[in-house]
Amino acid sequence: MSNDTPAALPPIPGSVPFIRNADTAPAYWMADVLWMVLADGRDTGGRFSLMEQLLPKGSGPGPHKHTWSDETFYMLDGEITILVDDEIRTARKGDFVMVPRDTRHAFRVDSETARFLNGYTPASMEALVIERGRPTNERVLPPKNMGPPPVMSSVLPGRYGMDALPGPDPLRPEGR
Repeated sequence: MSNDTPAALPPIPGSVPFIRNADTAPAYWMADVLWMVLADGRDTGGRFSLMEQLLPKGSGPGPHKHTWSDETFYMLDGEITILVDDEIRTARKGDFVMVPRDTRHAFRVDSETARFLNGYTPASMEALVIERGRPTNERVLPPKNMGPPPVMSSVLPGRYGMDALPGPDPLRPEGR
């Protein structure tokens, strides 16, 4: 009698448990923000990504949408004003915000700093941060004299499923 037990299949990418700490996770400086990548698409088989961000007062993107990812925010500290479709709301420590894909949104940091968890389902924008950000071992805001932000064409964010939207930014009526 032969033993026809099949060989074990290799795990599906992103199906292996892991623990990553914000103090040791890959970190990047980009657009005046500290980004700590807690889970990227390689870790999760592309199913989702999660970053912790530290942002200075006044920062945040103008109106945009993510064409293939839902975006979530969990506020750890600070306060932001967030635009979702045509509604302007405030999110503070302990608040959870869900922005479905293809939804116009923007935010502005109103406190001296804000810290939140930022997730994408499926994974998407962390790849932009990893590709275009400046790696750092520090867990502080980027220095003011860091130099110009990475050069990005207007089409580059589309590669990661993000479209900047034309028109005025209701969170910054005076312009940027």
